[in-house]
Amino acid sequence: MHVHILGICGTFMGGVALLARAAGHRVTGSDENVYPPMSTMLAEQGVEVMQGFDPAHLDPAPDVVVIGNVMTRGNPAVEYVLNKGLAYTSGPQWLAEHVLHDRWVLAASGTHGKTTTSSMLAWILEHAGLKPGFLIGGVAADFGVSARFGESPFFVVEADEYDTAFFDKRSKFVHYRPRTLIVNNIEFDHADIFDDLKAIRRQFHHLIRTVPGEGRILAPAADAEVQTTLQMGCWTPVEAVDSADGWQAQMLRPDGSEFSVLLAGEKQGEVRWGMLGRHNVLNALVAIGAARHAGVKPADACAALSCFRGVKRRMELRGEVRGVRVYDDFAHHPTAIETTLEGVRAQTTQGRILAVLEPRSNTMKMGVHGSQLADSMRAADISYIYQGPGVDWDVAGAFAPLAERAQVYRDLDALVSAVTSAAAAEDRIVVMSNGGFGGVHGKLLDALQATA
Repeated sequence: MHVHILGICGTFMGGVALLARAAGHRVTGSDENVYPPMSTMLAEQGVEVMQGFDPAHLDPAPDVVVIGNVMTRGNPAVEYVLNKGLAYTSGPQWLAEHVLHDRWVLAASGTHGKTTTSSMLAWILEHAGLKPGFLIGGVAADFGVSARFGESPFFVVEADEYDTAFFDKRSKFVHYRPRTLIVNNIEFDHADIFDDLKAIRRQFHHLIRTVPGEGRILAPAADAEVQTTLQMGCWTPVEAVDSADGWQAQMLRPDGSEFSVLLAGEKQGEVRWGMLGRHNVLNALVAIGAARHAGVKPADACAALSCFRGVKRRMELRGEVRGVRVYDDFAHHPTAIETTLEGVRAQTTQGRILAVLEPRSNTMKMGVHGSQLADSMRAADISYIYQGPGVDWDVAGAFAPLAERAQVYRDLDALVSAVTSAAAAEDRIVVMSNGGFGGVHGKLLDALQATA
């Protein structure tokens, strides 16, 4: 079968491409604004990517066109598919029908932490010898790819609440029908497709309704929105996380790099790893609990996480020049920004934290979270904010509460110059964006090297 994917370089659709190729199909794709790590990974796996959305890419006609959710009516390739009557489907639907239909699906959902949690869970199963398949919204360092077909019934999927396609406005995750479900948290996000938190809660409840009675749900006891959603109707046993009668962590170091794992008050094991922050400790707890449902002993899961190497673009060290470390992080929501910076702060004993933020997600560009951003970045010593194209709200006003600790730039080169001029040995530069950010990581490292 020849599968052509429109929007192939998104993390999800790129993963679908890898799975389709692993299943023996010929896979091609079209996209714009291609950047690593997805473009690099697709090339390494032998998937042909065509620049732009020229209808000529679809002649001769493929057997099926898989249409990504970034594609809209009016796009020349989409219009060609409809006018010519070509067979088409969405990425989640293709995944459900061709990969997940006979698998034990373990899904990691929530506003934050999906990629890291699903990577942890896949690695725990791999470390236990279960050889799972997976589809993750990032490149897990332990695997080097974002997706793998696997050699067992187990399949780990990052369960995203974003919509499926222009012709299917349900959340992606309603297609997956998990047996084991993680719900990390629920907050308002994706303001471009959801009117309010109630609309998001409804989609999460649709997901919960698909989990069988013999399945399992892992959920935080203290997250009011998650608990409200479960109370809308739940037919599956729920294991509480961060609760005395469920899964708990006992911190052995305040930065979260060492902790004990408890289940109903009884110690199950210890984790000593390179991850930081309480948010990652909670991600670890749900991953351990989900793996236990699949038959992995908690002590073995702790051992696996102790050698877990993380995920690209999740506090990934991109380089160090003259004692200054430059990190890349995918944080794109005030809560994720805050927990990331608090984790770095807990580990930082020398030097400063220089935070560099690009409000790039659709929600961020709309200014929906503007009033929360200054508070979310208080753990940084200095914050540098790039007000790029499409960000038309009062960014400087939003960061006014930080006074001289926040600087807003419309010119990326000026921002790079300011950051590198301020940086000193032992400082950490934490770059936060869910896009390519104009290659700012390399620019920062180059500028630091030029002044070494």
